[in-house]
Amino acid sequence: MNRFVIHACGGVALLCALPQAQATNWLMLQGTEAESAAPRAKVWGIIQAQYQKDYSDANATDGYIPPKLLGPDLDTQDGFNINRARLAVRGAGFPLDGKINYFLMAELGNNAITSAGNSFAKLTDASVTFNHIPGARTRVGLFKTPGSEEVYQGIINIDYINFTEFGNQQLIERLPNDKYTNNKGATTLPVDSDNSLNTVEKPVAAARDTGIQVFDTFIMDDWEHSYAVMLGNGNGNGLSLSDNDDSKDLYLYWSSEKVFGGKGPRREGWKLFGWHQDGTRLLDNTNDDVHNPQEYDRTRWGLGTQYRQMPFRLTFEYRKADGMIFVGPDKMTFDQNVQVSGANPGGADGAEGKAWGAYLEGGWYIPQTNWELDARYEYYSRLTDDSGHPAGYSFESIWKTLTLGVQYHFNKKTRVTFNYAFRDVETPDFAKGAGPNANMDGIGDRLALQVTAVF
Repeated sequence: MNRFVIHACGGVALLCALPQAQATNWLMLQGTEAESAAPRAKVWGIIQAQYQKDYSDANATDGYIPPKLLGPDLDTQDGFNINRARLAVRGAGFPLDGKINYFLMAELGNNAITSAGNSFAKLTDASVTFNHIPGARTRVGLFKTPGSEEVYQGIINIDYINFTEFGNQQLIERLPNDKYTNNKGATTLPVDSDNSLNTVEKPVAAARDTGIQVFDTFIMDDWEHSYAVMLGNGNGNGLSLSDNDDSKDLYLYWSSEKVFGGKGPRREGWKLFGWHQDGTRLLDNTNDDVHNPQEYDRTRWGLGTQYRQMPFRLTFEYRKADGMIFVGPDKMTFDQNVQVSGANPGGADGAEGKAWGAYLEGGWYIPQTNWELDARYEYYSRLTDDSGHPAGYSFESIWKTLTLGVQYHFNKKTRVTFNYAFRDVETPDFAKGAGPNANMDGIGDRLALQVTAVF
């Protein structure tokens, strides 16, 4: 893996940006419409069809864990999928007041939003924004929460097929089942209903929440400063309009961008940003046949910078997580327990654990062509604070991934993306083949090919 780290650090400064993914004020683009130019209803959508192949090896007994299988079904290492199929409408549909706009979107693809409960379609966004108070626009409803640049940006503009490991595990957010669910061991292929790892009963939160947000942007010379304060339900039921407790989540966001030129999603600039999310989740984490969920704190925060000016792009982001540390699609109890040489070291408690991660990515849009080259290196430490088990073991696991990518843009709305991810995962306190490494050993590379069409 070290040779890939060297390549990533040495070459990332040469990589660049795609025109429709320039440094962008996502807060304003997703929440507002131009008062004088907004249509009554603008219908649009996106289709992403993909093929992925995972090269991971089974454990010593021919078993596979979720990182070695393709989501959302976790039953194969090789397959085609319609990952996203979204239909949306937005505009200023209130002729009596142009200062009011709306946004409505539904997901019909096969992913972690729709797979829980075998949903045909799932509402992902339904919001109204009131732009009457200068400096304090107000958005209400279900919408993306202000946060990490990786997941906050529009899905159309993401240059990689898969999220980083930190983004996928800690920001998209898998929710615990209402009642205690036993952890499942590795599964063999082919997977049937009796040994399926997909025991998740709720859709992911998909970085969205239902609530109220106050936000706005201020122009000072060639700098643009933006803020957002949001109060939301906290997604106890996953991507849903309802809530399952009396607690609320607080979201804070700030960005300052030196604008070089352009507008909308094609704008170029240098952006600094920071965000913080804090709330609680209900979790029944005790296997005692009594339904007695407890509240656990959940905090996420991060900061980063992004430079985009044709033909280059460079992004760095550092992120931390405290509480409700997800350790696998089959781990709805948010813990990790293994036997080590006949002695149980107690396992690791993700419900009160910590994690951190960082990524450095960049791209180069080759001048006079439709080709783009991309690279992203990520480092992710899960259960960082885990220590003090009777047997002296720590369950901290380290995930390192280098993703190399190529994109060909047929036009501004249609492109094909190829990614190859080199993955290296281990739990350092355990020997090879021992403890968690008995299953983590063998997590291998992943190839992905995706067509994106916007209409």
